[in-house]
Amino acid sequence: MRHTEFTDNGDLVCWTEAAGEGPARVYVHGLGSSSAPYHAHIAADPRLTGRRSLFVDLPGHGLSDRPRDFGYTLEEHAGALARVLEAAGARGAEIVGHSMGGAVAIVLAHHRPDLVSRLLLTEANLDPDPPATAGSSGIAGYTEEEFAHGGGWAETLERVGPVWRATMRLADPAALHRSARNLRAGTRPTMRQMLLALPMPRTFVQGELSGPPAGRAELEEAGVRVVTVPGAGHNVMFDNPDRYAEAIAAQP
Repeated sequence: MRHTEFTDNGDLVCWTEAAGEGPARVYVHGLGSSSAPYHAHIAADPRLTGRRSLFVDLPGHGLSDRPRDFGYTLEEHAGALARVLEAAGARGAEIVGHSMGGAVAIVLAHHRPDLVSRLLLTEANLDPDPPATAGSSGIAGYTEEEFAHGGGWAETLERVGPVWRATMRLADPAALHRSARNLRAGTRPTMRQMLLALPMPRTFVQGELSGPPAGRAELEEAGVRVVTVPGAGHNVMFDNPDRYAEAIAAQP
């Protein structure tokens, strides 16, 4: 495991790494998740092996520290990810971001295009105020006090089922709530507006069972390659890993 500081107080953001050649491929998880459990089996696909691969846990999640005085905004998560790429000597990385991790990757690419050579976004949040059925909206529907100390944390773990619960229980409740609240609030300009204007190759992956991505025509008009993975829902990497690896391996 490797780590680098992401606050002035010495808090650490952590990642694991597989050696390889070429520009680093950096996997970034979604809300309440962790990168290695969601992506290590994808990186091991024969079409993707041989490439240097980093599995980053965002602040408050997985292996990384969870400072109580941190805001957990998308911009702050992106800043921590930038610290990882700089510390790892991984400028010009290919970022594979799932859900919230995709939103963080967009913000990173907007502010630090020197660090990003390609974006592969899997059901990434592009707009503020997602539907009430979204995981972030369910968590942000509580106050932080209700969620962290008033039973919301336990209720959410029970509701989300075994797959998401397995990594969500590793996250700090306050960090998870702040991340969800900030994800729901989005950014200005929005993540979608940032994505449309970015210069590097961009791919947006959507699970077939989730329905077509909102604004697909606009994305494609801006040069974003949109890929639909058959038989997959939000967790594309678990539902159809073969076709997901194929989407990552495809040259833009």
